[in-house]
Amino acid sequence: MAVKKAIHDFYRMKEAGEKVTWLTAYDFPTARFAEAAGLDMILVGDSLGMCVYGYRGTVPVTMDQCIGHCDAVRRGAPDTFVVGDMPFMSYQTSDEDAVRNAGRFLKEADVDAVKLEGGTRVVSRIRSLVDAGMVVIGHIGLTPQSSGALGGHKAQGRTAKDAALVVEDALAVQRAGAHMLLVEAVPPEVARYIAQTLTIPVFSIGAGKDCDGQLLIVSDLIGQFQAFTPKFVKKYCDVASIITQAMRDYCADVREGRFPEDQHCYHMMDGEKEKFLARMKP
Repeated sequence: MAVKKAIHDFYRMKEAGEKVTWLTAYDFPTARFAEAAGLDMILVGDSLGMCVYGYRGTVPVTMDQCIGHCDAVRRGAPDTFVVGDMPFMSYQTSDEDAVRNAGRFLKEADVDAVKLEGGTRVVSRIRSLVDAGMVVIGHIGLTPQSSGALGGHKAQGRTAKDAALVVEDALAVQRAGAHMLLVEAVPPEVARYIAQTLTIPVFSIGAGKDCDGQLLIVSDLIGQFQAFTPKFVKKYCDVASIITQAMRDYCADVREGRFPEDQHCYHMMDGEKEKFLARMKP
C-alpha cells in the first residue's frame, strides 16, 4: 500500500533534489490509475471545465462541480496527496468567501490542500486560508482564470520587466504563508531563479525542468484533449485515436452482425430451453 505524502515530504524532496510528480485527474478511474502509477500529487484542476465539460475556458466552472470531482478523485486515490483547485469567483470577492469555499473542499471532499491563482493581489486570501489551518498552494505566471486581463493564454515573464513582476508575485505568495507554488508558462530561467530563491517547493507547468517538480494536464498527457496542445505538453500516448478506432470497430461489428457472438450471451440452464419452447407453443 502506498503511503500518502505530506507537506514535510515535499520539503524534504526539495532539499534532496528529488522531483515531485503531479498530474490532474477529474474522476475515480483516472485517480486509480494515477495512484497505481505512483504519482506524488493529484490536482483536481478547474481545467475540468475544458477537459470534462467542453467549456471554452475555466471561468464557468462552479464550486459544486469542483467538489464533486474532488470527491470522486479522493475515492479513487485514497493514499495520494490531492489538491482542490478553487474556481473563479470562489475566492476573489473576500477573505471570508475564500475561507468558506476552501473549507468546503476539506469537509466535503477530504482534499489535502487547495490551490488559488494570483500573486500580490491575493496575499490576504492566502493568509486567511493559512490562518484557518489549511494547506495552500499558490499559482502565478499564466493564470487561466484571469487570462483575459493577460491578453489571452500567453506565456508570462518574457521581458526583464515582466520577469521581475513574476518574481515579485512568487515572493509575495511565500511571504503570505503559502506552502507550495505552481509557476505556469514562464521562461525556464525565471522559474529556475524562483525555485532557487524560495524555500517552499516550486512546481512547473510549462516553466522548464529546473523547478522542484512538474505538473501536466492528464488529458494532454494521454492525448485525450483534442482542441489544442500547449507547447509545453509531451503526449505519452494517444487514447483519442485508440478509443475512436475501437468505436469504429464496434459500429462495424454490429452493422455486419459480428457482435455479439455466442460467447457474449447468457444461456439458459440445462434443460430449460426445451421447457421454455414447449411452454411457448400455441
